[in-house]
Amino acid sequence: MSDIVDVQTNDQRAQSLKNIGWVSYVLHLIVAVGAVLPGAQASALLLVIALVIDLVKRGDAEGTWQANHFSWRIRSTIWVGVLYIVTAPLWLLLIAPGWIAWALISLWFLYRIVTGFIAMNKGQEMGA
Repeated sequence: MSDIVDVQTNDQRAQSLKNIGWVSYVLHLIVAVGAVLPGAQASALLLVIALVIDLVKRGDAEGTWQANHFSWRIRSTIWVGVLYIVTAPLWLLLIAPGWIAWALISLWFLYRIVTGFIAMNKGQEMGA
């Protein structure tokens, strides 16, 4: 009987983590798509909310295949934030280099979010 309860608990935990992953990936996706499409800027607040969710819930995912999805999203968010900050001065010098840099960063971010989303839906871990 204990084994059945453990399996049900693990299944519920896995589904809960997947639901959290869905919410986080969707928030990331809204921001990533908004960053790529001109005039469709989504609020950075959505990205902060997704980051906080991932930071708070990452411990719950330890020891599961979903743990590296939390790390994947956290690293993606931190890297994109750092890259935007580092390239922000380009906007002050000339608009074109700033726009090009941010477009490339946004496309990279969108790629990471979409590949993570697809892997999570397949039940696969993410690479580094």
